[in-house]
Amino acid sequence: MAKKMRYRRDVLLPWERRNVWFTELLSGSMWRALLLALAALGMTLLAWRVAGHRARVRMTRASIAEVQRAIVAFRAEVGRCPRSTVELVHPPRAISYQLNELPDDGWGRPLYVRCPDRRGIGAALVVSAGPSGSFSKDDNIFN
Repeated sequence: MAKKMRYRRDVLLPWERRNVWFTELLSGSMWRALLLALAALGMTLLAWRVAGHRARVRMTRASIAEVQRAIVAFRAEVGRCPRSTVELVHPPRAISYQLNELPDDGWGRPLYVRCPDRRGIGAALVVSAGPSGSFSKDDNIFN
């Protein structure tokens, strides 16, 4: 009986290797290196996104503190709370300007200001809507 001849699949001529690069990439230990590279890329993107979120929260807290300082200075000079945030930028009398412009939160949205606050007699409430942009969600940033 004649022995059947088997062809070896791992030996290819140069013109046959043209379309096998993807198969070689996923065969053997190459898939592990590819998976490791994808995992490292995913972790890097996650860390970058978390750092960006933290930077926006820090910027928002700094804006809130700046508006609160302006409200305290306004109350000291005028003797009352500002009726709107416009009075912090354009005061009613010839007094010193508290703010050049009203700062936004880290996401570019305006801050909510209520003076006097219901929590205390002289406190002002300055709130950012947070990442969601909605005051009804539980991600608001307070003073």
